[in-house]
Amino acid sequence: MNTTISNNNGFLLKVDDLKTYFPVKKGLMRRTVGYIKAVDGVSFAIKPALTFGLVGESGCGKTTVARSILRLLPVTSGKVIFDNTDILAADKKQLKDIRRHISLIFQDPFGSLNPRMTIGSIIGEPLKVHKKITGKNLAEQVCLILSKVGLSPDAINRYPHEFSGGQRQRIGIARALILQPKFVICDEPVSALDVSIQSQILNLLKDLQDEFSLTYLFIAHDLAVVQFSCDVVAVMYMGRIVEHAPANELFNNPLHPYTVALMSAIPRIKDPNRQRQQRLKGEVPDIINQPAGCPFYPRCPYAKDSCLSDNPPLVPVPERPEHLVACRHI
Repeated sequence: MNTTISNNNGFLLKVDDLKTYFPVKKGLMRRTVGYIKAVDGVSFAIKPALTFGLVGESGCGKTTVARSILRLLPVTSGKVIFDNTDILAADKKQLKDIRRHISLIFQDPFGSLNPRMTIGSIIGEPLKVHKKITGKNLAEQVCLILSKVGLSPDAINRYPHEFSGGQRQRIGIARALILQPKFVICDEPVSALDVSIQSQILNLLKDLQDEFSLTYLFIAHDLAVVQFSCDVVAVMYMGRIVEHAPANELFNNPLHPYTVALMSAIPRIKDPNRQRQQRLKGEVPDIINQPAGCPFYPRCPYAKDSCLSDNPPLVPVPERPEHLVACRHI
């Protein structure tokens, strides 16, 4: 099967109309009675050596997007083009080769490390699987990447329970980088850490990005972290992207009512330009029986009758082609 795409327009990763639905089954015969549309028509593209942020409330589909890109979940439809290759159409051999160039940093620095394995075995396992490196050469490469993430090579023979949460996340980062990937998915990499440690890990990720020319997909719900880390940001709601723009543009000029409400909730000290927090009224729609129109309709302060039947597409704002919004009132 030929999965090569001839023209990717300078993007390392392109996601086109990605849909990941989970069937809902009921009854003795386990008949499918509906679908949970966890990801419903998501499209975006990421240029090399940049950080693309994916933000939104818990349950909006951020992590499902990441796992769908890696084919860790069955995808309903769409395309994911990585380095001119369609991941969703790749066979087993092609997929293994692609995964040498894509890594994942997990949210939980405790649950993501096998407590029965030494740090050297945890970090070195990808080298054994993909490059067949063992023995002294493997230990040398593990020690080198440990020093890159700020840990002593002596850690190679120790176990995860001997480290703090921040140190464990550094081990997770080392494991993600051991194969020298092009693209790293950071799935809320600092949300489980103390605030004092978060800044250290964020600075480490930036330093490593500069050193190795890494491209990040940065998933988070903390907008202050996203503002610090990302070059481009997409805001998700109910499995869809509702706003997409360069980070500076998005934070200085949020347009979608949902984005505006999120921005108003960012804690700021003595900021004269800060708007009062906008409390969203109404309830999140039933994920199985979503409304036919705009999914934000039940909570939107600007909702009109037309919003109930018309699901607005993600389109550029006039005179600002890089700023996309899915809202009729803009």
